[in-house]
Order: sequence, then structure tokens, then C-alpha cells
Amino acid sequence: MIEIKNLNSGYRKLQVLFDVSANFQPGKINTIVGPNGSGKSTLLKSIFGLTTIYSGSVKFEGMELVGKPPHEIARLGIAYLPQLGKIFENLSVEENLMMAGYTLDKSEIDERLKEVCEVFPLVKKYWRTKAGLLSGGERQMIAMAMALLRKPKVMMFDEPTSELAPKVANSVLEKIVELRDAMKITIILVEQNARKALEIGDRAYLLVGGRLSFEGECVELLTHPQLSALYLGLGSGS
Repeated sequence: MIEIKNLNSGYRKLQVLFDVSANFQPGKINTIVGPNGSGKSTLLKSIFGLTTIYSGSVKFEGMELVGKPPHEIARLGIAYLPQLGKIFENLSVEENLMMAGYTLDKSEIDERLKEVCEVFPLVKKYWRTKAGLLSGGERQMIAMAMALLRKPKVMMFDEPTSELAPKVANSVLEKIVELRDAMKITIILVEQNARKALEIGDRAYLLVGGRLSFEGECVELLTHPQLSALYLGLGSGS
């Protein structure tokens, strides 16, 4: 669904990714793992038009994304949920959802809200509540609901369980699995908990020093004695 070829990108003069080529599979959880500072978040931002692209190609369903601004990429059906700034904390949950659906007409919003509330019941529960009063896990769920409202084909998550308690983090990851299984959405996941991410994922992509060191099935990387121990800290006893 998303094909990356020989991508070199970064931020102005600071290059972060070097000659990265990868294919993200449709209807799968594509898990990007690697040490801190390896370029995982930069890869998501490069897909979404938020970095400097020096050379290379990023194609979505055969369409070149390089050179397109983020709002055009979003309209093609790609949702990006960054680590920070996912919701408007001073607005209610209702207002957040309305902001997310500003490009949809009224009848479409009503239809999409019904589906979103089925997947995320807490939307209805906290409808009038200011988003900033919600817990970290609840805010993450609202951000996911906002993205789902726009009916994306691809959802990209950057560290969705960051700073969440283990039980809440598990709930967020379970919801991501549900988006794949029930909604048939393609997921691209950058996650700090490499083991958990690989356990729920289908395809694995290991970034090291801005270069792609492995692409294959998640179970292959989980059980790879050298790569998992050296770069992910997943020794046989972990």
C-alpha cells in the first residue's frame, strides 16, 4: 500500500534516514522498531510530508507523495497520530470530533460518528467533557477516534503507549489490533515496547542508525537471536 524507495530525508541540513526502502503491507500491522534515535518517527513524518526529502520516492497506492503537503496526504486517506498534540485539550470531546470532521458534510459526519462510537464507546461517555481532563489513555483513544472519523485507509501511530501505565497501554494496543481486524485499516506502528509491538504486528521493520536493517515477519525478528538482543534488548530471558 505504501512503497518507499531509496529514501533520504531529515530536517533541513540534518539527514536522519539513509537510502531506506520498504513496502508497508495493506491490511496489516506494520511495526517499526529500533534503538532510540534510529529514525523511526522521522520515517512516519517523511511519509506524511513533514520532513525534508533529499531524494527517493514515497508512493501510496501508486501515487507519489513526495512534494505533497500534509493536508493533501491526509485527504488521500492517511492519518498520522504523533506523540504530542493529537487533540485540542481546551475543547470538549464533541468539539474535537467536529474539528476532525470539518471537511465532511453533516450527513456524513452523523454516519461516521455512529461507527466511531461503536468502536470507541468512551466518545459518547465523555461527549461534553473537556479533553484535557481525560487520562492519558483516554486522550489517546479520543485521538484514534478523531482519525477514524475521517475513514482513513492507513493509520500511522508514533509511540501510542508512551507514558501510559501497562494496563492502559495494553488496551490501546488491543484497540489498534481491532482497527486492523474489524475495520481492515492498514496500520504503521512505531512503538517503544518492541516486544509488545512485534507480538501484535504482522510485518517488522528494524531501523538502526537511519538505515533499514531488517524487513520481514514480526515473528522472525522476535526470534532472531542476534538482531533482537543487539538492537531491541530482547534476550532469550526477556
